[in-house]
Formats: sequence, C-alpha cells, structure tokens
Amino acid sequence: MNIEEFRDYCLSKKGITEEFPFDSVTLVFKVMGKMFALCGLVRVPTQVNLKCNPERAIQLREDYEEIIEGWHMSKVHWNTVHVARLDSKLTKALIDHSYDLVVAKFTKKLKAELDALP
Repeated sequence: MNIEEFRDYCLSKKGITEEFPFDSVTLVFKVMGKMFALCGLVRVPTQVNLKCNPERAIQLREDYEEIIEGWHMSKVHWNTVHVARLDSKLTKALIDHSYDLVVAKFTKKLKAELDALP
C-alpha cells in the first residue's frame, strides 16, 4: 500500500478529518476529533502509526517484521507499520482496528453524532 492508498482508505471511513497538528510533514487522521492514524509524508518506505490493542500489538510485532513499537508514541498502544512492505489486506484490517478502538471509547453523545453522519 502506498501513501495515497493509505490516505484514501482512512478518508473513506465515517467522521474522518485530516490535519497537520504537529508539523508540515506528519499527516494525522482523526475520527470525530480523536486521533487514530499518523503518517510521515517524507518517510521512505512509507510508515504509519496506528493504535492497537496492547496484547494484539505484541503479537503483531512478533509475527511481522514490518510492524514495530510505535515511533514517538506510546509503545503499549501504538504500532509503527511499514505499509509499503505489508499486505494491503492486513494494513486495512489494522486501520479498521485502530479506528474501532477509538470509536469504542466515545461517549454516547459522540457515538450518536458519528452514527448520524451520512
């Protein structure tokens, strides 16, 4: 998966915004204002940070050399994923997992706002 495919997939999800809150080269994707994915635009090969369940994060790091502890993030809750070298189907599943983890923590009000979006 290249950076454009990663971006398109993230933006296809409900309630997504993209912004540059840290600098001009780190693209951040948020669902209803909550961060679920980051992407360094100048990193080659393409690497992204995705939120992950702590137990699953450990297992993924053991199973795939393309997945390491989150760079500049909480090592418990974030993975850095070399998406250019990983199967696109797995990458999409990891994006979905990150998105779902964030949405699961929403208040009832925020979840209702997300559900009401087209």
